[in-house]
Parts: sequence; C-alpha cells; structure tokens
Amino acid sequence: MRFHIITLFPEFFAGPLTSALMQRAKDAGIVHFSFHNPRDAATDRHRSVDDRPYGGSPGMVMLPVPMASVLRSLGFGPRGQKQPGRLIYLSPKGRLLDQALAAELAEETRLTLICGRYEGIDSRIEELFPVESVSVGDFILNGGETAALCLAEAVARLLPGFMGHEDSGREESFSAGLLEYPHYTRPEVWEGERVPEILLSGHHAKIAEWRRANQLTINN
Repeated sequence: MRFHIITLFPEFFAGPLTSALMQRAKDAGIVHFSFHNPRDAATDRHRSVDDRPYGGSPGMVMLPVPMASVLRSLGFGPRGQKQPGRLIYLSPKGRLLDQALAAELAEETRLTLICGRYEGIDSRIEELFPVESVSVGDFILNGGETAALCLAEAVARLLPGFMGHEDSGREESFSAGLLEYPHYTRPEVWEGERVPEILLSGHHAKIAEWRRANQLTINN
C-alpha cells in the first residue's frame, strides 16, 4: 500500500515511520510513504500556507490554493470523477477511526492523508474534492500528523506480511468487537501470582474457550 501524506511538517514522521515493524514493512515493500508539503506549492515570496479566516474568528486557516495544487498533482479532481484512491482529512468532526474502518481502508492500494494545522483547511477543499473526514477521538491535537500516524499504523498492520504471525491481527483486541483477553509469560509464578493453570495445560480447545470467556467478561 502507498500512503501519500500531505503535511507542513514531513519531518514529524521521521522517527515513527523508521522504527520497528513499520521500517521492516517498508524494507519489504509492503508499505510506501510519500510526503507532500503545501508550502512547496505556495505562490508568494513568503511561501504562505495560511491566512486569517473570514468572519473575524481567532486563529488561522490553511489556504486553499496550495492545498488544491498538491491534490491536483496527486491526480485528484472534482467529486464525481474517478479518483486515485481515497482522500482522508484527519479531523475531529469525521467518522471515528475504529478497527472496522481500519480493515476497510486496508483493502485499498493507496490512501492520501491530509494533515490539517491551525484552525484547519478551507472548507472549499472539502466541497470541491472527494474528501472523507476521519477522527481518532473527541479531542484536539496540534495538527493532523499524530492522527495520521494512528491511522497509518492501524491500517498497515492489517496488510498481509506486516505482522510476524498472520493470525495476530485477527486475534487482537477489538478485531471481533471484544476487548483483549489477559496475557501471561514466564515465570509461571511471580510475586506470589500464578499463571492460570488452563494456559499451561496444552489443551488448545479449552484455552480458546477460556480466552473467549475472559473477553466477554472484560467487555461486560
């Protein structure tokens, strides 16, 4: 899958996208990341990307012209036309990112993520282009970069070959609408607390039953 990330701060992604499983997936060609800075498309000598909003409210709004220039360079056009993949704007007002949406997006071959800054993007971008808003929660961040990282990781780890064990993504928390069952590892006894005997039994059917029961217990 290819992720195109539109951001004023591409350096924000340097650490998270070059660590652990994500770097391994990049090396294996499972995921690709490209960054597109609206400032590079600015037309004035100050390379302006924001201005005061009409109506006199506080804060600044990202200018539509540089953003539209970037979107068009990536092949996006007016709504109703064939588009090069899904275009997602990270915004608190959008559809909540959950495991079902992550699985839906993992079926795509290309995602373009818009990281807003300041008070957000000019609403005409959303009116003219096929923008889908997605939220990672009911809270405010400094910008969409952190949210884009959440989405990219949630989606990427569902791609074939990303996880070391292909069943990992299916068994994880929320994958079936349930919370995670408890996990234990060595030693068998620690600080006076023992690992549940059923997990040491080697009886796979009973272990699966125990895990299912504990998921339901936690969820309720």
